[in-house]
Amino acid sequence: MSPEDLVLTPTGLRFLGRTFPVSTGRGGIRADKREGDGATPTGPHRVIGLLYRADRIAASSLPPWARPIHLEDRWCDAPDHPDYNHLTRKPFGKSAERLRRADPLYDLILPLDWNWPDATPGRGSAIFIHQWRRPGYPTAGCLALARRDLLFVARHAAPGTRVIVPDR
Repeated sequence: MSPEDLVLTPTGLRFLGRTFPVSTGRGGIRADKREGDGATPTGPHRVIGLLYRADRIAASSLPPWARPIHLEDRWCDAPDHPDYNHLTRKPFGKSAERLRRADPLYDLILPLDWNWPDATPGRGSAIFIHQWRRPGYPTAGCLALARRDLLFVARHAAPGTRVIVPDR
């Protein structure tokens, strides 16, 4: 492991010599992640993007590779859909998570390469690093940080940065 890796530890998410408090999935840490189980998947993952709400976060505060979240942006979580576990702008049913939310949870998102780009139906989707609701409040499978810590990670993690979630 390298200091440039984000590593989930029992005391938080370690990155660049710092350890940040982190929330994980309500379903625990699991190697056998499935759609809807609320678990954070184990293994080495990679950051594949940086998405942000341009009406809430200044582009100048982020690296140039960050992309704004548009009103119609969704993340497909329908295992039987061709866009499963991908960013899409196609409107369809209730099985696409809106990225532009009223709350601040998705003001800044680092999507991970869990079950991506060639998604296996039912293996799980939309594993992000995003802002937490409050300290210790579990996610639906993502990693969540305080806003200031998330901004630090977003400013210093490049595309391809490894995110290591060990078995517990």
